[in-house]
Amino acid sequence: MTRIDFAFGAPDRLRAACHAARKRYQAGQQLVVYCSDSVRLAAFDRMLWAFDDISFVPHVLATDPLAADTPVTLTAATPSPAGRDECWLLNLDDACPPGYDAFMRVLEIVSDDPADRQAARQRWRAYVAAGHTPHSHDLAGRAS
Repeated sequence: MTRIDFAFGAPDRLRAACHAARKRYQAGQQLVVYCSDSVRLAAFDRMLWAFDDISFVPHVLATDPLAADTPVTLTAATPSPAGRDECWLLNLDDACPPGYDAFMRVLEIVSDDPADRQAARQRWRAYVAAGHTPHSHDLAGRAS
C-alpha cells in the first residue's frame, strides 16, 4: 500500500517542496510533482531553478521528451510513475492527487497558512477514508 507522509509547519510550502525534491534526487529516487494549478506548478518550476545557488535538481514537465530520463518530472495531469521503480509523488495540489495509489510514497507539504492547513486536513481525511494511515512530521520542530 502507498505510504502517505504529511510534513506540517513549512514556513514556505514551495521552498520546502524544493528541498524535498533535492533530497529525493540526491537519494537517487524518481519523483513526480503534481499540481493541477498551472500557476502554482510554474512557480515551483521557477523556484527549483533558483532556490539554491550551489545545487541543481534536474527536472522537466512530464510532457517533455526527456521526462523518462529525468529524475524529477512536473505535471498538472494525472500523475503516473511511468514504470519507474520506487517512484515518489509530491503533491502540491489542494486536493488528493488522482492515481496516487500507483506510487510507492506520497509526500504532502503543508505550510502554516490557515487555508493550506484546512486543505491538508481534507486530504488527510480523504486518505484515511481510502484506507491509508497517513504519517505526520513537524517541520517546525514543535512538540507533538
